[in-house]
Amino acid sequence: MRRHLSFVCERAKLVGTLDEAPGSTGLLWIGGANEIRSGAFAGQAQLAVRIADAGFPVFRFDRRGVGDSEGDNLGFRDSAPDIAAGLAAFRAECPALTRVVAFGNCDAASALMLVSGEGFDALVLANPWTIEADDDTPPPAAIRARYASKLKDPREWLRLTRGQVSLAKLAKGVARAAGPAPAPSSLAQQIKAGLDGFNGPVRVLLAERDRTAQAFLASWDNADPRLAHCPNASHAFVESDAREWFFEQLVGALADEQAGQLDVG
Repeated sequence: MRRHLSFVCERAKLVGTLDEAPGSTGLLWIGGANEIRSGAFAGQAQLAVRIADAGFPVFRFDRRGVGDSEGDNLGFRDSAPDIAAGLAAFRAECPALTRVVAFGNCDAASALMLVSGEGFDALVLANPWTIEADDDTPPPAAIRARYASKLKDPREWLRLTRGQVSLAKLAKGVARAAGPAPAPSSLAQQIKAGLDGFNGPVRVLLAERDRTAQAFLASWDNADPRLAHCPNASHAFVESDAREWFFEQLVGALADEQAGQLDVG
């Protein structure tokens, strides 16, 4: 069963959607950037149905200034009140909830890290945003990944032999690709410090072909056991194989929490 509801965040009315299910562990979906709660082409809404069918309630909402919600859009760095209000509304609408897992993609993942996952029992973070607003230069790892993809494409070789590729730009790109990894951005350092303050289980999902994920990896310990890589996936895991992998990761995190609750009980 799906219900639409509203709640308040600092005098602004926010609108959310609850997909009900009998489980005592639920998923709070935090929207990134200016994305509305249904997601592109209703992708998030469709996924919420599948997760609810698996037994876990799902709550999605538009933060202030986005979609159907009132107020000013203050960006992910100032979304802590929205996250707290969404969590409170979820718990109020589902009083049987004992554990809540939060999910965020891109800057929503970073927002959850900045608040140290406060109030949540587990976090699932996809492609965390670490790029400063004034830095639009891809990290060497991202450039190498792009060139590796091009080398596998016969059309790119044909363009090269036909003189359709700028050799000057190619040389510049190769030089950047060979360069050292840049120092972690201040945002990368902040989200790391924030996540260090969270004591619950964490999964960091990374789409292999996503520049945001590549930039994150350039400033993170690649040996972190919490990292999970999805081959050939784009930012929103829209490919059929990636979508199934993504669904399994979310349900797996929820099932782990549910099992942990039963073990404690």
